[in-house]
Amino acid sequence: MPLHALLAVLLLAAPALAQSPPRLLGLGAEGGDFHARLSDGRVLRGADLVGATLRFDAAEIRIDSARRDAAVPAAPLGGKADDVWLFELSARPPGGEWGAFCAPDPAGERIALVVPEPGGSFSLTCSAGAVGKCIRMGYRPWANLPDGRSLAPFHAACVNLLRAAYGEPDRAWTRDGTPVDVYDRVGIQSAESDPAQSFEAGWTPGGAVCLAHPRIPENGALLAVIVAAPRLAGLTGPEACTEERAAALGALVFNRSRQP
Repeated sequence: MPLHALLAVLLLAAPALAQSPPRLLGLGAEGGDFHARLSDGRVLRGADLVGATLRFDAAEIRIDSARRDAAVPAAPLGGKADDVWLFELSARPPGGEWGAFCAPDPAGERIALVVPEPGGSFSLTCSAGAVGKCIRMGYRPWANLPDGRSLAPFHAACVNLLRAAYGEPDRAWTRDGTPVDVYDRVGIQSAESDPAQSFEAGWTPGGAVCLAHPRIPENGALLAVIVAAPRLAGLTGPEACTEERAAALGALVFNRSRQP
């Protein structure tokens, strides 16, 4: 779950600031980075904040390292985004000990990302979860496509896709580690050619617009999905749900997975 920031104090570890530390005037997000305004006129971002401790209402968060993610794709195809930062954070609850803020992701890294929120606030999420994974795929919810469309709906659709939240965002129909091929029609992610995979579904912020086959090969899985998401009745099966039909129904992102 993202941690919503209700910041009280920013403490800087630099010895030069220990005698007369500046006051924090504001802390927010600038794209996928922190934006800290200090009373001495400085604005700190990214690597400037390594060693800082953020004191929230329920915990202290220490920024142990920061680097720009150089591998995030951006539209058009082939471009790279430069506004996603990866932070290693430690957390300490009141009266507790320091520990890693994030669980390991598939690469074994414990990476946190900053997500801007309405009203100037922000949340923190981890690269092990769907929200962070979709940002690193290029679906940065604060950014726009070249034609001006917001990527926020694409990000929400991607989160539903990774969770296999066919009918409602809070119910997932997948298992950790299940491989999927994510792609779109705006040039951020392209489909891979894997004969073992076939079209599964097209996705919006509300879930799947149709379902060619369920991701998990269990007997009765398709029926269970329809019972849980009755709006998909008549929109299931490989004939009723093709990529073209999903696009016509408003899908923003698509995926392929192994056919049960």
